[in-house]
Amino acid sequence: MSKLIITGGETLRGEVRACGAKNAVLPILAATLLADGPVTIGNVPHLQDVTTTMELLGRLGAQLVVDEKLNIEVDPRCITSHTAPYELVRQMRASILVLGPLLARFGEAEVSLPGGCAIGSRPVNLHIKGLAAMGADIRVEEGYIRARCPRLKGARIVLDLVTVTGTENLMMAAALAQGTTILENAAREPEVVDLANCLNAMGAQVHGAGTDTLVIDGVDRLHGGQYRVLPDRIETGTYLAAAAITGGCVRVKDTRPDTLEAVLVKFEEAGAVITTGPDWIELDMQGRRPKAVHIRTAPYPAFPTDMQAQFCALNAVAEGVGTITETVFENRFMHINELSRMGAQFQLEGNTVISTGVAQLTAAPIMATDLRASASLVLAALVGKGDTVVDRVYHIDRGYDCIEEKLGSLGALIRRVP
Repeated sequence: MSKLIITGGETLRGEVRACGAKNAVLPILAATLLADGPVTIGNVPHLQDVTTTMELLGRLGAQLVVDEKLNIEVDPRCITSHTAPYELVRQMRASILVLGPLLARFGEAEVSLPGGCAIGSRPVNLHIKGLAAMGADIRVEEGYIRARCPRLKGARIVLDLVTVTGTENLMMAAALAQGTTILENAAREPEVVDLANCLNAMGAQVHGAGTDTLVIDGVDRLHGGQYRVLPDRIETGTYLAAAAITGGCVRVKDTRPDTLEAVLVKFEEAGAVITTGPDWIELDMQGRRPKAVHIRTAPYPAFPTDMQAQFCALNAVAEGVGTITETVFENRFMHINELSRMGAQFQLEGNTVISTGVAQLTAAPIMATDLRASASLVLAALVGKGDTVVDRVYHIDRGYDCIEEKLGSLGALIRRVP
């Protein structure tokens, strides 16, 4: 099992490229199941979650070809199975996203329940309730969701909670349903918009993406085509945080500033100078120590839960007292104990963590517990005195492509060891 060894104290400077968005490419890969011809997806990041999704599609019978630029062609015409087995679904909760496409295209689907999750329960009941409203016969038995319906029918569905994967699953299912589906209280995240744009490029009729009401006019077929995934806003924010925490200056290129507005505001409150262009963002701390910020996570366009851990690391070394309240997931502060091992001063009260910034963190052996928590530990290690060993970095490989190489190119002293 790999580890990262990071020698803290270096100021990060330079340019780094953002990859395609993990949280966009996974549902888009699932959406290829809806097509009656090959779909080529560009700007695909080289991540473990992408590999797992490709394995799942291959298990269903799809033929996949990857070129030297990591473009993935998925040919769904050879689908022979409609079952997503537990051994793959348990590796990645996003596997639930094949439920809607399989049911809509083939009239049946059998998908393992994802089970527990380190950062919260994230139940799939909203997926099931929505598909049932569209006419599906759904049974949950022996750890599997078993769904049947010759053809789904359009329906008006009001989601009890804002759910990204729930919105995506129902949107994909509705694309081939008979009639019109209206999704109210839908998620507005850029990745949801990207999926809608991809579906429309395949011949779907999805309207209202980016608002809380989606209107999907079902069509009889979706065709193949090509689509390029949008840049990863969370990876972008993480590298900007690396500049902020080290007092440096980093430009992230091939990204989308408009998807990170709530995060950029908090960087400015922390004392950073932010400059943006059409496809780049530059953060310059001008050698200053960051100031503590107050954050409350919420669905887009508010501050994203996937940037909460990174700002915990930032607040740990910032001037003053900061508070971060997590409202999206109930168990997403497991990085606090690990950061405290490095000398961070936190007080946890319910779903709020109160930080009193310290001038210097100290190296310690620490362990990643989930994807974004692992990013916060790497950020803290960049300013820890001495050599910090970050264990269980397979978590970070799920969402960051070659993080040690990218941080190294910015001046970090970081290496991966077995």
